Amino acid sequence: MMPNAILLKTPLSESDVTALRIGDRVLLNGVVYTARDAAHKRLVELLERGEPLPLPLEGQVIYYVGPSPAAPGRPVGAAGPTTSYRMDAYAPVLIGHGLRGMIGKGARNEAVKEALRRSKAVYFAAIGGAGALMARSIVSAEIIAYPELGPEAVRRLEVKNFPVIVANDVHGGDLYEEGVRLYAQDA
Repeated sequence: MMPNAILLKTPLSESDVTALRIGDRVLLNGVVYTARDAAHKRLVELLERGEPLPLPLEGQVIYYVGPSPAAPGRPVGAAGPTTSYRMDAYAPVLIGHGLRGMIGKGARNEAVKEALRRSKAVYFAAIGGAGALMARSIVSAEIIAYPELGPEAVRRLEVKNFPVIVANDVHGGDLYEEGVRLYAQDA
């Protein structure tokens, strides 16, 4: 599926993510949590009030996804990534409280990239438009918070060989900027 991929198990350690470089292909295994913008806003509000979160953040990975309804016998339906910039206002706060990784699509702002460098976290890109394929790597799904948000509720997913690519690393690498630079060089 992904030759020469790096196998990682969540929760991720600082040494796990420090070893990664932009463009690395990774297969994630273990638990990944889901959350989109409405859930992120609520999580940050809880932190600001000093209240406990419905999920552990230390070393964890959040996938920006709102899965479609599951077909019979499946834990979720299509589970493709949503555009990450909508979480940029909240991500630095969560990274500062121990979040080690995020999965989405699209570039991040400078505040998020600085938080990744400072707190040793990583941003993974998932393949947009391949939600049915991504769902094949989800073994189980359980809503753990905000069920009233429907598909955007916070879920605990167990994943097996979930394919992602390192888009922003702890060393300041940015795959989106590097791709533009390489394209301009070849043009």
